[in-house]
Amino acid sequence: MVVHELEGADVLIISILVLFLGAWLTSQIAFLRRYSIPEAVTGGLICSSIVALLFVAFEREIRFDMRMRDLLLLVFFSTIGLSAKLRLLAEGGKALAILVVVAAAFLVVQDVTGVLLAKLVGVHPGYGLFGGSVSFAGGYGTAIAWGEVAEEAGLTDAGAVGIAFATFGLIAGGVIGGPIAERLIGRHGLEADTAESADEAESPAEEAGHGIVSLTDRLGTLLVLALCVALGDLVNRLLFSGGVTLPGFLTAMAVGIVITNGSDLLEIPLSRPALDSVGELSLALFLSMSLMSMQLWTLASGALALFLVLFAQMLVMTIFVVLVVFRAMGRDYDACVISAGFVGLGLGATPVGIANMRALTQKYGASPKAFLVIPLVGAFFIDIVNALVIKLFIGLPIIQQAPIPGAR
Repeated sequence: MVVHELEGADVLIISILVLFLGAWLTSQIAFLRRYSIPEAVTGGLICSSIVALLFVAFEREIRFDMRMRDLLLLVFFSTIGLSAKLRLLAEGGKALAILVVVAAAFLVVQDVTGVLLAKLVGVHPGYGLFGGSVSFAGGYGTAIAWGEVAEEAGLTDAGAVGIAFATFGLIAGGVIGGPIAERLIGRHGLEADTAESADEAESPAEEAGHGIVSLTDRLGTLLVLALCVALGDLVNRLLFSGGVTLPGFLTAMAVGIVITNGSDLLEIPLSRPALDSVGELSLALFLSMSLMSMQLWTLASGALALFLVLFAQMLVMTIFVVLVVFRAMGRDYDACVISAGFVGLGLGATPVGIANMRALTQKYGASPKAFLVIPLVGAFFIDIVNALVIKLFIGLPIIQQAPIPGAR
C-alpha cells in the first residue's frame, strides 16, 4: 500500500478544483439545479469516490491534512457571529424559540428510531444512539466523544460506528435538503418576500460602491475575523482550565457577536459585502474539504446495516420536516428555507444546512429569517439539547438493562 500525504496548498488546490467541478456539473445537469444540490456536495462526492477507487483498485491511499479545513470552520462561524445583531435576534426571538422546541422533539424521534432499529437487527440498543442523534445531529465531534465513553462501557467499535453514520449523514443532509424544500415551494406555490430580496440585492452595492469592496474593508474584515478566531481560542483555553469544554467554533462565533454589537454601539461599521463573501467562500471550501477527504472504503464492511439506518433516518427526517418543521415555522417561503437548513443540521452539520439554504436563496430569493435562526439553533442550542437527550436515553431501562456483548 502506497500512502500519499497531501497538505497545505495541495489540499487547497484540490478543494478549489472540486468546487469548480461541482459548479460545472450543476450547470450541465438539470437534476442538480432543479433540486438545489450544493456544488461542494456534488464535487466532493466525486472526489472521494475517485480516492476510494485508487485505494481499492491500485492500492494507493490519499490522506488529506485537515488543519486548513478546521481553520475555515472557525472563520465561517466567526462570520455568522459578526452578522448576528441583537436587534435581529430580538426580531427572530419567537421563531428561534419555536425551532429550538421543534429540534428537541426531533432529537427524541431520531434516537427512538435508532434504538428501535438496533433492537430490530439484534444489537445492543446503545448502538442505536449512534444511529440516532449522537452521530447524525451531533456530527463527528459528538460521535467521537460519546464513542470513547461507549467503548469504555463495553460497546466495541462504537466510535467507528458513530463516525460512519456521521459521514453518511453529512452526505444525506446535503442531498435531500434541497429536494424537500423544492417540493414544498412547488406544492404550495411559495415565493420569497420581494422587498427582502431587493434589500439583500441592493445593500452590497450601496455599502461598497456598486459591488466593489475597498482594500480597507478587506483588511478590516480580515483583522476582525482573526480577532474572532484568536480571542475565541483564548476564551476556550480559559474555560478549559476551569473545567468547561466548548467547541472552538462556538467561542469564535460568540466573540463575533460581541464585536459586531460593540461596533454598532461605537458606530464603527463592518463591511457586510466583505463578510458575506468570506463567509460564502469559507463555507464552500470547508464542505469541499470535508466531503473529498471521506474514506468511503472504511464503510464497506457494514454497508448494509449502515444504509438501513440511513434510509430510515432520512425517511423520518423527511416526514418530520414536512409535517412539523414547515408547519411550525409558518408554512411560507421562509419556512421552506428553514426546512432545508434543518435537514442539513439534523442529518449532517450546521454548515451543510447553511449550504442548502444558500443554494435555495440564490435561486428563489433572500430569507433573512432562515439565516438568523438556523445558525443559532445549529451552533448554540442543538448540541446542548442533544447532550441532555442522549443522557436521558442512556438512563432508560431498555439500554441500562440490556446485556453487553462479551461482558461477564
